Amino acid sequence: MTPTANPTATQAKSQAAAWRVEVFKRAAIHDPEGEHALAELTELGLAATACRAGHGYLFPPGLSAEDVERITADVLCDPVLEQSAVVAPGEAPEPPAAGIRVLIARKPGVMDPVAESVERLLNKTLFQDAAEPIEVQTFRIYEVTGADADELERTAARCLANTTIEHLRVGREDLPFGKPKSGGGVRGRVEVPLLGLDDAGLEKLSVDGCLSLTLLEMQSIQSFYEDLGREPSACELETLAQTWSEHCKHKTFAGDIEFTDEDAGTVERFDNLLKSTIARATHEIDAPWCVSVFHDNAGIIEFDKGWDISFKVETHNHPSAIDPYGGAGTGIGGVIRDILGVGLGARPIANTNAFFVGPPDLAPEDLPKGCMHPRRILRGVVAGVRDYGNRMGIPTVSGGLWFDERYIGNPLVYAGTVGLAKREFADKQVHPGDLVVTMGGAVGRDGIHGATFSSIELSEESEEDSAASVQIGNPIEEKRVLDAMLQARDLGLFRAVTDCGAGGLSSAVGEMGEECGVDVDLAEVPLKYPGLASHEIWISEAQ
Repeated sequence: MTPTANPTATQAKSQAAAWRVEVFKRAAIHDPEGEHALAELTELGLAATACRAGHGYLFPPGLSAEDVERITADVLCDPVLEQSAVVAPGEAPEPPAAGIRVLIARKPGVMDPVAESVERLLNKTLFQDAAEPIEVQTFRIYEVTGADADELERTAARCLANTTIEHLRVGREDLPFGKPKSGGGVRGRVEVPLLGLDDAGLEKLSVDGCLSLTLLEMQSIQSFYEDLGREPSACELETLAQTWSEHCKHKTFAGDIEFTDEDAGTVERFDNLLKSTIARATHEIDAPWCVSVFHDNAGIIEFDKGWDISFKVETHNHPSAIDPYGGAGTGIGGVIRDILGVGLGARPIANTNAFFVGPPDLAPEDLPKGCMHPRRILRGVVAGVRDYGNRMGIPTVSGGLWFDERYIGNPLVYAGTVGLAKREFADKQVHPGDLVVTMGGAVGRDGIHGATFSSIELSEESEEDSAASVQIGNPIEEKRVLDAMLQARDLGLFRAVTDCGAGGLSSAVGEMGEECGVDVDLAEVPLKYPGLASHEIWISEAQ
């Protein structure tokens, strides 16, 4: 195919009524983001010769030109390394001298940590006396040379944008502006018609609802609610799915296993593999320096002079196969949360990782349909763990890398964090009458079904169908939580804490209230945007 000529200003649709600021590296400055994007595109077979990357911001049309110029100069652009362009509401930006423009922006309501940081800065400084808070949205820009427009759009949707949560514009400039003001999420009790379903209907409900429950499990739930004489609510059914998921329950690891040694002709049976191997050895050794094992968010061992070390490692395989950067980033963010949630909270001091991926020299024709190339996965997971930890001020101190063809379809991505805390903070307790307080970001739709999605087999459709199960991490917000929570701990303001993991509030509140029960008013939960149904608020991992 012949490369498509530049779209002209008349070909490009006019930008929605908002101020636009675009920032690019100056011509003589290295552009690693553009180089990385070009490598991603060409790796998938796109005939492209160059790529220039930039980032953009949208501001309300009511701002004056002077305001926007001041924001650009004071906040958005480094005049030594970068150059900026300001586009007035209703106008289109100047088309590039060569190439096709690709714009990628978060869909309405999807968390945008960079925009939130800019909003917070502006509303506390330049516009602290404004009648209404300033709204900001961000987007990414790629100017790709030498590519066919249709091929570029298909390829960009695979490697540059997650179209489940992002708008993709190729050769177009129509970026929407404005946060959602209302929504149609179903609130209150919603019943799921389960009692009248046959086996095929139960299996279909499990698959369609991403419950990841077997037929036997669905039959058990049906029988339970038949005895109660009513249908389950959506919140109840989702809670059971989260709790019984492979991710949370470790059904295989805790199951009964028969191991056949064909050479010896013997069969060995393990009743609960976890308890009969790792846990049994730990309990039999009963090392006096083991402070807390197998019951909290992380293990705790003695260190020195009244201080303990906590350690947690967890896999984030499925999310990293779908979105390597985001999956690995939220993987390390999750184990950092586990360290914050062990005992009364420990301070994360170091990260570690181990990555198992397919051969980096795998021929494109040998890549199964629906799989990302191992090189792309590796680049993403390395950057995801590194960037998330760096933004929280937590160094990655060790790691390992292994290649094997068996990891082509599903990488093995370990993320680990080490924490430090005094012995007095090793235990927690919950009393009747205690209040449940959430700390962190508001709840959103990204990250729903994280636990159950992590428990099913990947297929060639997984990249498209399950992208929303990968939550969007926010290391800046988590760093603020870290600092505030440890101060609150030292002041004795709480006596128990846990993190909102893959099951969201359903798992966190369930863990905290195991002994005494909890009343939860979902109407009080802070939301990123309106329109979430009750069960989505209850199970979303995205905070």
